[in-house]
Amino acid sequence: MSATGRLQLAATVPGARLLGLGSLQPDRVVTNDELAARVDTNDEWIRSRVGIESRRIAEKDALLVEMAAEAGVRALKDSGVDPAEVDTVIVATCTMPDPIPNAAAQVAHRIGIPAPAAFDLNTACSGFSYGLAVAADLVRAGTSSSVLVIGAEKLSDWMDWTDRSTCIIFADGAGAAVVGPALDAASVGVGPVAWGSAGDQYQTIRVNPETRALHQEGQAVFRWATTKVAPVALRAIELAGLTPADIDVFVPHQANLRIVEAVAKRLRQKGAREDMRVADDIVHSGNTSSASIPLAMDHMRAEGRLRSGEIALLVGFGAGLSYAAQVVVCP
Repeated sequence: MSATGRLQLAATVPGARLLGLGSLQPDRVVTNDELAARVDTNDEWIRSRVGIESRRIAEKDALLVEMAAEAGVRALKDSGVDPAEVDTVIVATCTMPDPIPNAAAQVAHRIGIPAPAAFDLNTACSGFSYGLAVAADLVRAGTSSSVLVIGAEKLSDWMDWTDRSTCIIFADGAGAAVVGPALDAASVGVGPVAWGSAGDQYQTIRVNPETRALHQEGQAVFRWATTKVAPVALRAIELAGLTPADIDVFVPHQANLRIVEAVAKRLRQKGAREDMRVADDIVHSGNTSSASIPLAMDHMRAEGRLRSGEIALLVGFGAGLSYAAQVVVCP
């Protein structure tokens, strides 16, 4: 082949880093007592089993793309990146009302991002971690320069409000991050992803084809998560060239407070520090699927529990079953 026939690739960079965070939750707070008036449950039962005290539910006419766009705007403001500089938008979601059109192009238009690559990603509750991994690799490869990654869910549209196994858990919200290039090897802020799936468990979280409502086999998911998530988290730490003792903050998907605490305990048994801070956003936000990790990060930062430059371990897991983890440096 002649020299003129060779393909040219974009220039690579040392890696990617987080530049900013943003989030949005509906105003309406739904307490356990309010749900107890609908289904056979009570505040003590919900707190003891999943750790939730309250959650946020959007109004019926609120749009998922509206929540996603506002979270994206806040992340861009936090990062200092102008919308015109963003060339890729990824929206992780499993609750769009229709598969076409996708959320990402609508969100980009609402924010004022001109002509970006825009696509949705659906791995349910691991969606943000998957999206972050894709964004980091796009940036590192030189395919993208600034990527807006948003996890957004309106799970209330997919609830059977008479099913206490799901209606007490799930909630609405959006969280976002801006991903850009690392200036040098020392400033790389998104580690390699450790990811995979357990397709033999696909039936444990699904949409009921008859009711079109979300169904979950809670005990099966609990058993799987409390045994399988910690090894994935440890693998992500290893891939990043770190040890568990290097982790300042642990931000797992906010599925169930008992799962969160069980995984954190296993990490400490493997060398994580006792003072490692652990996200517990589920207490007041519920399970927001792909939005839960960026929501928790943004809330922890506002509370002073997550500071710029600290090392955080993110782990998403959910329907599929799918999972993904990576170590990041907080913006």
